[in-house]
Amino acid sequence: MKKVIATALLGLLAAPVYAEGDAAKGEKGFKKCKSCHMIVSDDGEVILKGGKTGPNLYGVAGRTAGTTEGFKYGADIVAAGEGGLVWTAENFVAFTMSPKDFLKEATGNDKAKSKMTFKLKKGGEDIYAFLASVGPAVEAAEESEETSESN
Repeated sequence: MKKVIATALLGLLAAPVYAEGDAAKGEKGFKKCKSCHMIVSDDGEVILKGGKTGPNLYGVAGRTAGTTEGFKYGADIVAAGEGGLVWTAENFVAFTMSPKDFLKEATGNDKAKSKMTFKLKKGGEDIYAFLASVGPAVEAAEESEETSESN
């Protein structure tokens, strides 16, 4: 539990390092992900067609791990989310590089498993930037900025 909280806090502190990801490169890099993942907004708009083996990645930036409604996650990623794991850029990059090892560290369970077997060697920060650019957190931030500017 302490490891998950420390990982989440570290991710929040280190997020600016990965916030520099290139969303355009990430959109191209997402081709590796779309065999298992789709990006579909909450209102059903298909942003990027993809598979259903993995969860819908719309709104993943800033979301608690293991909480996409309607997707059946493995026990370890749910436990990590219940322990406070949030998808920051740093956490996302570390997870995509080695899902099983990431979950072992995040949960403190040496036998932790992940349904995701693919390992992304590089470009995770770009893919995260792309996902953040098409997600609801960005839309909410843009609306907030527009409101501030008009006042």
